[in-house]
Amino acid sequence: MFELTIRLMRRTSPVLDARRHYAGLRLLALLPLVLFLPAVIAFFTDPDVAWGEYLGVFFHLSILFLVSRLEAAPWAKAAGYGWVVLDVLAGILMINAVEYDTAWAVRLGGHVLAGVWIVASSLVSRSWPVRVVGVVTGVWLAGYSFVGTLLAEEFLRPAGIMILVWFALLAIFHRDDPGHPAAPTIPAPA
Repeated sequence: MFELTIRLMRRTSPVLDARRHYAGLRLLALLPLVLFLPAVIAFFTDPDVAWGEYLGVFFHLSILFLVSRLEAAPWAKAAGYGWVVLDVLAGILMINAVEYDTAWAVRLGGHVLAGVWIVASSLVSRSWPVRVVGVVTGVWLAGYSFVGTLLAEEFLRPAGIMILVWFALLAIFHRDDPGHPAAPTIPAPA
């Protein structure tokens, strides 16, 4: 009986449709902006603040929703998910007092993947401000990873500001592709 009820719910209820988007892209772009803004402020005022890594983990987890929604090639989305995995790992390593240099190297590796996803998803945006800021942000974030041993961490900080601007621009300018509606118009088959 229970299985029959679940099957009927899946056929009639769009709430259980895996293709359904439960939040608009505007909200999905604002969530990481709100979660990352305090950390960016802390970069400039108190870089060693204790709560920063905790908030950073939640910030990166919020990116999962954005990666799934933004248009990008499958390989670019994979890079976005890889970024989240590596940066969450780096945050947890730092929270658990693993050697800083180890956690930092993991984080920089994640930033290469972040740059790939940000650039690739920005290039297919129909909004030129999203494209321009996204490409600059992605290149800066990924590029720093290759010269991080030569430059101080302060050189990475502008990328933090730029990603906040990119999130805001996504929230303001992003429009779903008319060929790919934000939510399915028919329920998923059982």
